[in-house]
Amino acid sequence: MTAPLDPEGMTGPLKSVRKALPHDSAAKHVSGTATYIDDMVEPTGTLHVVPGWARDAVRGRIQSVDLDEVRSAPGVVAVLTAEDVPGTNDCSSAFGDDPVLAKDEILFHGQVVFAVVAEARDQARKAAQKARIEVAGITPILTVDDAVDADITVLPDYQFRRGSPETGMTAAETIQSGTMRIGGQEHFYLEGQVAMAQPQEDGGMLVHSSTQHPTEIQHTVAKVLGVPDAAVTAEVRRMGGGFGGKESQANQWAALAALAANKTGQACKMRLDRDDDMIMTGKRHDFKVNWKVGHDGEGRIRAVDMEFLARCGYSVDLSLGVNDRTLFHADSSYFYPDALIRSRRLRTDTCSNTAFRGFGGPQGMLAAERMIDAIAIRLGKDPLEIRKLNFYDGERNLTPYGMPVEEYEVMHDLIDQLEQSSDYWARREDVSAFNAENAILKKGLALTPVKFGISFTLKHLNQAGALVHLYTDGSVHLNHGGTEMGQGLYQKVAQVVAEEFGITLDKVLITATNTSKVPNTGPTAASSGTDLNAMAAKLAAKEIKARLITFLCEQHQCSAEAIHFSDNKVLVGDQSFALSEIAKQAHMARIQMSHAGFYATPGITWDRDSATGRPFYYFAFGGACAEVTIDTMTGEMTVDRVDILHDVGHSLNPAIDMGQIEGGFVQGMGWLTTEELVWDGKGRLRTHAPSTYKIPTASDIPEEFTVRLYEGSGNPQATVYRSKAVGEPPVMLANAVFCAINDAVASLAPGEVPDLDAPATPEAIMKAVQDMRRRKHA
Repeated sequence: MTAPLDPEGMTGPLKSVRKALPHDSAAKHVSGTATYIDDMVEPTGTLHVVPGWARDAVRGRIQSVDLDEVRSAPGVVAVLTAEDVPGTNDCSSAFGDDPVLAKDEILFHGQVVFAVVAEARDQARKAAQKARIEVAGITPILTVDDAVDADITVLPDYQFRRGSPETGMTAAETIQSGTMRIGGQEHFYLEGQVAMAQPQEDGGMLVHSSTQHPTEIQHTVAKVLGVPDAAVTAEVRRMGGGFGGKESQANQWAALAALAANKTGQACKMRLDRDDDMIMTGKRHDFKVNWKVGHDGEGRIRAVDMEFLARCGYSVDLSLGVNDRTLFHADSSYFYPDALIRSRRLRTDTCSNTAFRGFGGPQGMLAAERMIDAIAIRLGKDPLEIRKLNFYDGERNLTPYGMPVEEYEVMHDLIDQLEQSSDYWARREDVSAFNAENAILKKGLALTPVKFGISFTLKHLNQAGALVHLYTDGSVHLNHGGTEMGQGLYQKVAQVVAEEFGITLDKVLITATNTSKVPNTGPTAASSGTDLNAMAAKLAAKEIKARLITFLCEQHQCSAEAIHFSDNKVLVGDQSFALSEIAKQAHMARIQMSHAGFYATPGITWDRDSATGRPFYYFAFGGACAEVTIDTMTGEMTVDRVDILHDVGHSLNPAIDMGQIEGGFVQGMGWLTTEELVWDGKGRLRTHAPSTYKIPTASDIPEEFTVRLYEGSGNPQATVYRSKAVGEPPVMLANAVFCAINDAVASLAPGEVPDLDAPATPEAIMKAVQDMRRRKHA
């Protein structure tokens, strides 16, 4: 098989990219030697910080705070309150509505009122429980329905409108409508929220934070301390998972660690207890979706009206972008001739919901799949027929927000291939036969598509920087603004730099993300980490190489075409030199061998106010076929088989991409089947530990689980080596599991659309089963 060539014009086979190479920290991960913040050697005298909160209060005005017993507890060095904030008491991303420490009122159960600084973490934990806080309670607004009744939001309503949905509904042969509730999700990263702050000279502060957004940590700490951004350095080598939970939510804990360090003059570390972490930090947004769809007798959609009611929590946080992306993906893979897609961002007295892998897209796509299933059930057709009938195509390829779906052929081809490889139609017959023969156990089957837009929908976030040094021994120092949370970003970027210089990976030193090296970075989110940072690093390496080529052309009186970099060597005509030798020569000739690369995604023109333009650089596609079995006596469910085909363009690292697809699917499956968040009537989160919140385990993995990468012509956009993003899109592959469960429940009463909410826990399945049986016999 001939090795692929670089689409940008390199001759010869690629040596580093498109190789299934292990994660740069793989050996450290499995041996337990990978250093996370809580593993770092603590400076002498390091103190420990623990948050304190009103454990009996849900919502209300603070009447009094008695911390005398806290201050006098063993080992306590200081107790921080809002009065100890020298700068601005705010850790929000943009809207100024997230206090670091509550001052006058409690906005949700678990809000931090004070912080204990002690010589040992256990001392701080015990002392924090001695606080006496009196709160005048207010009846909390907890649910979406409560907030709708109170008409209270964190942001103005927003919508996409195309055509005349009212006219379209009137013209439709059949109109269906319904309501669906879609639950939230806890991030449940292996490494919880943690930060360590160390005072520096002249009022400076070095903050090690488990964050996806080091620059925001820098801004927040500087704002809270009342110092310039330049006085604060944020650094992160790796996170033990993030999934969006460390994009904005890491701010508060870094700020508290820095406040403690500023007050005591000593290094201070803050690591949240798992229960506190789950109680105090935001989740995936949960939704109530009201939908209406008009269609013809064949099942072709004529018009849709979708209303997404989101529980945002007590503050804005990232609800603007999350809810916008829900609207962007409410079409899933389907063309809506006339559409009204609305969003309400509702304020509730609960923790402020935040980014989560998919960033609102999964909720929008799931609602679209509910409508498709409803059409199929009503018409007595297979849902896959209805899905394919409504796919974007050459004539119907404009989204409700006006962006064309340019690669619709990829989506069609991918789904066709999966339809064949999963043996969908033969299995559909087998499922029908099984259900006819079994009264208790019922099977379901579904094949669902994924079309996910890649780019930040806030235009200014689509930029990245990288710093690359070539040393005289031929080794390379690599730094960029992306963060590593286990997804393999560092490895991919290193492969790209190694390819550009024609060196082996052992010559590239990966270094921790640091705001003093690459400034003003965006978060590692929106699946764009590799697209942005690898391209910035590639441009930096390319500039250094160009300087070397110019130098060599002068030295050897040759053309640039005669110079090639490969295998740690530089070929100049028929001469071969070690890269280290060329680097030494360039240094002696005073050639700069360092460059700060910068990349801004081209073609992003989205204007939110007018709802016009192009919000995404491209789409990533995928498909999943899932088969499940439910027990109609208990509601228990097993996933029997899953087949996945996913589009990553030309993969930079197939091994890492496969891992991302598998992991994303399983995380999505957990969200839609087992991970249920429960607040009681007083606003207290009751599912705040592994004992009460069930994430997927090894036993939940399908017995037959096949994952393949789609082999196409690569990304038509000029991404790095024509690759596509892989971080978030696989989460939505799990829609196939939910739709398969819905298919199994629907078999109980043909023609009736199940009232199944997400997550489809055993309780939810039993509720839907019992409702279907009542309807069948009504």
